[in-house]
Amino acid sequence: MRPEKHSIVWNNCLKVVEDIVPPTIFETWFKNIIPIKLTDSILTIEVPSNFFMEYLEEHFIDLLSKCLRRELGAQAKLEYHVRVVSSSGAVTIPQQVKQISKNPSIPFQGPTASDFPNPFIIPGIQQRQIDSQLNPSYNFDNFIEGNSNRLARSAGLNISESPGNNTFNPLFLYGGSGLGKTHLAQAIGIAVKELFPNKIVLYVNSNRFQTQFMDAATIKNKLTDFMHFYQMIDVLIIDDVHDLAGKSGTQNVFFHIFNHLHQSGKQLILTSDKAPVELKDMEQRLLSRFKWGLSAELTPPDYATRVAILKAKSYNDGIELSDEIINYLASKITNSVRELEGALVSLLAQATLNKKPITMQLVESMTEKLVSVHQTEISLNEIRKEVCNYFNLNPENLLSKTRKREIVQARQIAMYLSRNLTKTSLASIGAQIGGKDHATVLHAYNTVCDLMDTDRRFRQYVMEIEKRLKG
Repeated sequence: MRPEKHSIVWNNCLKVVEDIVPPTIFETWFKNIIPIKLTDSILTIEVPSNFFMEYLEEHFIDLLSKCLRRELGAQAKLEYHVRVVSSSGAVTIPQQVKQISKNPSIPFQGPTASDFPNPFIIPGIQQRQIDSQLNPSYNFDNFIEGNSNRLARSAGLNISESPGNNTFNPLFLYGGSGLGKTHLAQAIGIAVKELFPNKIVLYVNSNRFQTQFMDAATIKNKLTDFMHFYQMIDVLIIDDVHDLAGKSGTQNVFFHIFNHLHQSGKQLILTSDKAPVELKDMEQRLLSRFKWGLSAELTPPDYATRVAILKAKSYNDGIELSDEIINYLASKITNSVRELEGALVSLLAQATLNKKPITMQLVESMTEKLVSVHQTEISLNEIRKEVCNYFNLNPENLLSKTRKREIVQARQIAMYLSRNLTKTSLASIGAQIGGKDHATVLHAYNTVCDLMDTDRRFRQYVMEIEKRLKG
């Protein structure tokens, strides 16, 4: 038997609602509603009580209005019948017809912050005060911009000026460990708090989110509180989202939180060690949402950025380092920002505790213990050879004056790697790779940097050659 039109309309609405609200909310407030009839553009639904009707009106009317307008048009109306149990059986009492507004000014909102327990209570402060869990030192002033992070940083600044109201929602930051993802994500949160003091910003890593979910799931009625708490956040920062892989229950909860926040115009910022397409054991519906906004990769900092980071960090820490020492550290510690900062901390500790001056000998000794470095510096000849092997070129072609595109590009990569991996001067690099001057080497370096920012395949070429040279 074909279902009647009022049932079809209501079931279509339920499909949308179920995809947006948490399962517990859907089971409690929507499964018990019965569609009765559809007259013109008026849908009549039966609800269990007056309290039930009032709760729907207070918390879900905007969501229902959007669904009904999509099904019935701008003139959609909603009528409630309250089911009352009497001695003669269940009867329904008609209530007022609810006009669905054409342009609702108030978006769908969940309950307010004061209604639910707060997992991030600040001791001694009212429960509705939320500690954003942000590290004050992780701000934009301390985040050094470079070719490796320029796109991500620019997007972060845009978000901080208009959280939720931008094309970068969600912002998905990805890259290897120690490249500044957490710093940048928190810098956005700090900037939002400065520009919009009334907005609720929260940073939490995935492991803590998982623990909170498991705690809430084991206590009656606490899971709903947990979800409601997260649904009221204005800017939610989830760090290391890849740690949710294989945790289907947590992924399901996060899916509904994500949906609610995104639909409500709230900002989401996620970090991961891999791009969305490379994440394993993640629900497809969640991965598709990760791709809605901007995915920005942070790569290992180039030589110029490493030098800038070392200068800024040493200045802030009150360490006076010579250019020779800074250049040495920048050429030896290449994998991450975290390693650079760790080297400076160790250097300061060595000099302070042992009361030794910071000399090149001390720096060399400390660096060998901290990071895996080559006992002998990579030579320009090794770089030329590895580039030619990778692209199947004759080494003589790299030194020739030919303007063939593949050879010019290989030569530029060799110059870029020579500047990044050795302490050889630009003039010397140019002389040994094709008899070029220092300006040509600098141009080649900048060209490679630009291509690595815009061409993922090209960036992969360069990173693989660099890995072979360091291996």
